[in-house]
Amino acid sequence: MDMKINDMMAPPPLHLPADPAAGLDTASSETAFKHPDSPLVWVTRAEMLLAAGALDDAALLTAYAHARTAYHRSLDRLRANGWKGWGPVPFAHEPNQPVLRAIAALARAAKLIGEDNEYDRCRQMLSDADPECVGRLIDDVA
Repeated sequence: MDMKINDMMAPPPLHLPADPAAGLDTASSETAFKHPDSPLVWVTRAEMLLAAGALDDAALLTAYAHARTAYHRSLDRLRANGWKGWGPVPFAHEPNQPVLRAIAALARAAKLIGEDNEYDRCRQMLSDADPECVGRLIDDVA
C-alpha cells in the first residue's frame, strides 16, 4: 500500500510576493541598479552566461558570482517572508521561480568550477523545496 505521510510539523508551502524586478528587462544594467535586491535580476544574468556554453575563465567566474548573488538575494527574500530554512517552496507559484532558479544556477555554476560539495548541497536544497523542479532546472540543462 502506497501512502503519502502528511508531516503535521512541516510548514505550509511558501508563496513569495512578486520579485521587485518582475515585468522589467532583467538583463539590463538599469534594472540591476534599480533593484539590486532582486533574485530575478541576478539569476537572469547567471543563466544567460551559463547558457552560452563553453565559457572562458572570466565568464565562468562572472556566472558563478551572479549565481552566488542570486542565491543570497533569494535567501534574504525567503527569510523575509517567513521561511525558517526548510519547507516547501512550490515552483508552480510563479513568484517562487526566481528563487528556485537561483539555487539551480548556483548548483550548475558550482559544478562547472569543480565545487562538487556545493553542487550537491544546492541540488538537495532544490529537491527539498520542490522535488519536481529538479529535472527542469538542473538535470534537463546540465
